[in-house]
Amino acid sequence: MTFAIVKIMKPKILLVNPPIYDFAAYDFWLKPYGLLTVAGCLRGKADFRLFDYLDRQAPFVSAQEKLASDRWGRGRFYCENIPRPPAFEAIPRHFRRFGMPRRMFCDYLATEGPFDFALIQTTMTYWYRGLEETIEDVRKLSPGAKIVLGGNYVTLCPDHAGGLGMDLLVPGADLDPLWEYLEIPPDLEQPPLWDVYPKLDVGTLKLTDGCPFSCTYCSVPKVYGKFKPRPMRHCLLELELMRQLGVENIAFYDDALLFEAETALVPFLNEVVGRNAKVSFHTPNALNARFVTAELAELMVRAGFKTFYLGFESASVRWQNRTGSKVFSEELAQAVEHLIGAGAKGSNITAYQILGHPHIEIQELETSMRFVRKLGIRGMLADFSPVPGTADGEYCRKWINMDEPLMHNKTAFPIILLGFDESNRLKDLQRELNRSIRR
Repeated sequence: MTFAIVKIMKPKILLVNPPIYDFAAYDFWLKPYGLLTVAGCLRGKADFRLFDYLDRQAPFVSAQEKLASDRWGRGRFYCENIPRPPAFEAIPRHFRRFGMPRRMFCDYLATEGPFDFALIQTTMTYWYRGLEETIEDVRKLSPGAKIVLGGNYVTLCPDHAGGLGMDLLVPGADLDPLWEYLEIPPDLEQPPLWDVYPKLDVGTLKLTDGCPFSCTYCSVPKVYGKFKPRPMRHCLLELELMRQLGVENIAFYDDALLFEAETALVPFLNEVVGRNAKVSFHTPNALNARFVTAELAELMVRAGFKTFYLGFESASVRWQNRTGSKVFSEELAQAVEHLIGAGAKGSNITAYQILGHPHIEIQELETSMRFVRKLGIRGMLADFSPVPGTADGEYCRKWINMDEPLMHNKTAFPIILLGFDESNRLKDLQRELNRSIRR
């Protein structure tokens, strides 16, 4: 009697971090963390390939197209000027496509395909034109692939995303529909699939999900739900994997990293110190200054935090009370005192302030900018993006069509609200204030 040996083939899955269509973009520790987390749950159960348009270290990028990184792993993307969409005809700024040239992805599909599935990450709602390009190429060059979209754009603009003709949309944080569609049971104990990168010197990490606050301009509660810490064992596993891969800079993607720090951040940092991890940590998503104590600041600096971004937005008590009361001026000043006392450099501490908020008449923006300068730290104007489903985003319907995601663009809206000259004047003022900060 003879027996046939049946070889079970693993599905071949393409992971794509699409290009960006925007006025401006910068590699501010930008990695497709959600996409890699999903793939990590299927580690060993599928044959994965990654095409990250925004990977500036990709080996198939020519020497002329590679761009240098600064000491913390940030840098410019490859980009090219493209025509402005009709919606932006009145915006006097160059419109660009950021990311590796399209021909590289087409060549990649031709040599690495065909694929069974293509999982595509989405982030900003107004970046959907990069999705359209990616989808078109996958349909043409790997027509048998089932295309799945997940992320912020799908969650915040489900009707618009539905018009792209996807095989599956996965809004929010519930991934059960995805596992069922792929017919692969997940292993939720696995870390993100960072090892799919041939070279990696920057990584990202989350110790918590969600946010306990309800700021009127923020979509985090809608996208990620209530605040909750992640299992510490899993967080440390992510850290160790990135260390093994040679990662030198790690950016926290938490939206409330310091909230209930004793349950998540403090135990994690104690482990980092005990293991002598020797990595540099960064906080681009903004720390809540209210929770920066002297003890926590000392631990953060000792564990390797190098840059500190604090959410401030405005010195106006009236504005803060109207938008969620996240942090007040005296709390920011106290946090800066603790951080500098712990050894952080003022030039590595930055306070975000919103430019173009629809209630700018009570924001006292210039006063806020000068207050930050007096603290001896840098200020950064974060352009306001009207987020659908938030109170402030919906209020913006009086100026723009919120049903067109392009109009959520953070470069365009401040210009629409304030005018091009006033928007530039405020940005020039911020640059002038920052020049006097001692490095």
